[in-house]
Amino acid sequence: MTSLDQLLHWRGRSVAWGTAGSGPAVVFCHGTPWSSALWRPFADALSRDFTVYLWDMPGYGLSSKEPEHAVDLGIQGELLADLLTTWGLDAPHVVAHDVGGAVALRAHLMHGSSVASLFLVDVVALSPWGSPFFNLVKDHADVFARLPEAVHAGALRAYIGGASHLGLTEAQLDELTAPWLTERGRPAFYRQIAQADERFTDDFAGRLRSIRAPVRIVWGEDDTWIPVDRARSLRDAIPGSTVRLVSAAGHLVHLDAPVVLADALRAWLNQQASGTGTHR
Repeated sequence: MTSLDQLLHWRGRSVAWGTAGSGPAVVFCHGTPWSSALWRPFADALSRDFTVYLWDMPGYGLSSKEPEHAVDLGIQGELLADLLTTWGLDAPHVVAHDVGGAVALRAHLMHGSSVASLFLVDVVALSPWGSPFFNLVKDHADVFARLPEAVHAGALRAYIGGASHLGLTEAQLDELTAPWLTERGRPAFYRQIAQADERFTDDFAGRLRSIRAPVRIVWGEDDTWIPVDRARSLRDAIPGSTVRLVSAAGHLVHLDAPVVLADALRAWLNQQASGTGTHR
């Protein structure tokens, strides 16, 4: 299992990360309100043929959650660029979900991090973005942060449950909500939403056409958080990119259609590693 057994100290933050396997480098970027745990089964399966890297963004998972530290997409993009340098990766394959897509694109387009390819799953990349609940919380984060614990827990479970089209099991809901129910996690949940801003994607929107690395876009057809039309818009914005739509899957394709996603990811990486992928 790929464990986050390493710590990078970066601008006062502690960044949990881990690596496993051998072969071409593949870096996974998680979204919100998730952590690298969502990608771990996929990374573990790929570690037989690739060197996989998992990391938790500050404010998430096992990384630090200090209230004075900014956790916006601008900071996360800078961190990813520095992580790639720290790991000595010249041009890894990057796999990203949700706001992890914006983080990866910022590292590449705003900070000059080279990539071998991009595999983008239901990503935040083009305005407007954010579910109705997400935007409501963003506008009133201080109010939501004062909700009674039981109300917070109920709202959190309903919010996260809506990311799946097929429906999550109680065990899955427990696992996904647990990090945000702790004394440190609860304020961190609202803090990262409060700092969400579309300017961080608008910054690079005009640069998407300059991407030369192969790009594969994968999207759940029934994503209610970021509707499927965003996949087509992103394809049109990145010359030569291709789209794979996953039926009967919502924003959490990882849980709604894990076999389809795993097969699509391995096929893409094998194609790129063999040199038979699309190059521009």
